[in-house]
Amino acid sequence: MEFRIERSVLTEAVSWAARVLPVRSPVPVLGGLLLDTEAGAGHGSGSGAGRLRISGLDYEASARIDVAAEVLRPGRVLVMGRRLLDICKVLPEGPVECAVEGSRFTVSGDGARFGLSVLPLDDYPALPPLPRVRGAVDAELFGAAVADVAVAAGRDDTLPVLTGIRLSLDGDTMTLAATDRYRFAVRTVPWKATAPGESADVLVSARRLTEIARSLGRSGLVSLALDTGSAGFEHAGMRTTVRLLEGRLPRHEKLFALEDPAVAVVDRARLAEAVKRVSVVADGDSPVQMTFSRADASVALRAGYEDDVASQRLPAALEGAEELTVAFNPAYLADALASFAGPALRIQLLGAGQRALITDGAGPDAHRHLLMSVRPQLV
Repeated sequence: MEFRIERSVLTEAVSWAARVLPVRSPVPVLGGLLLDTEAGAGHGSGSGAGRLRISGLDYEASARIDVAAEVLRPGRVLVMGRRLLDICKVLPEGPVECAVEGSRFTVSGDGARFGLSVLPLDDYPALPPLPRVRGAVDAELFGAAVADVAVAAGRDDTLPVLTGIRLSLDGDTMTLAATDRYRFAVRTVPWKATAPGESADVLVSARRLTEIARSLGRSGLVSLALDTGSAGFEHAGMRTTVRLLEGRLPRHEKLFALEDPAVAVVDRARLAEAVKRVSVVADGDSPVQMTFSRADASVALRAGYEDDVASQRLPAALEGAEELTVAFNPAYLADALASFAGPALRIQLLGAGQRALITDGAGPDAHRHLLMSVRPQLV
């Protein structure tokens, strides 16, 4: 094997594939990246055109990326992925020459030269195949939707179901949802199914899906593939699979149906800044209290206890009640507000210790975030 490639192209490709590698593994070859080169069509050894494919996998996910390279000798090699990434990061800018020389893989550029021992190819497992493609979704829209709901996913690995994002397909609609029992985020986006009546309802690790959505780029279409055990995503020469989680999230429809709520409308950016400001004095999970007043057309935020207190008043419209006081975990409230992009938020309120539903007015199914309020305390 021998090929030439720009340092920046190689580094990006290695970094993309290496993100799925396990931090520690009892199987050493799973720490490796498989580099596979192929000469351009109609060319043999010594040709310039060609393709470099870099692949990595662990027990839960796999990644594969194709980039153009000047292939002088086609071949395959398996090397330690994180060590190769470390080398790529410190290489000088410009063209890089890579080759297999006996039992060593060499990487050199602009006078710098590195050698890596190769791993046994026969011990490396085959990458899982891409499941059946179900359709495609806009890359930018998909990435935003995953980010919006991922903030509500649980972090406790002893409750693996709550660490996932529900991905539901129904006709031309894709719904993503996540909850940790104290908050529940839902985002619905359009998508293009490969066949009429396409449907699915699966659970994907929120951490894995967030990594995938961030890495696939922000333009074009992402192909989505699903079977009973895995999900696959493909975009612009990048292909990745992830094992599905077992179990299902609770349905959100009834939780989101608030009966006769009071409705507050407030500027999103100003509210987010005020929550950040008053939370400075909130110790631990002590709540941020919000008192909405119809007569004053305002919301008063308060946090802290005894002598360490903070407050701020903002304009806000309230309908359905003369005055209403609720309180929220400051971190949960800040996460919720940060997941919206619209200029104004519409907050449906049932009262202290009950559910509150936040939307940005971009449509009832665009993005919704449900928070459980806590009992207000004297400040």
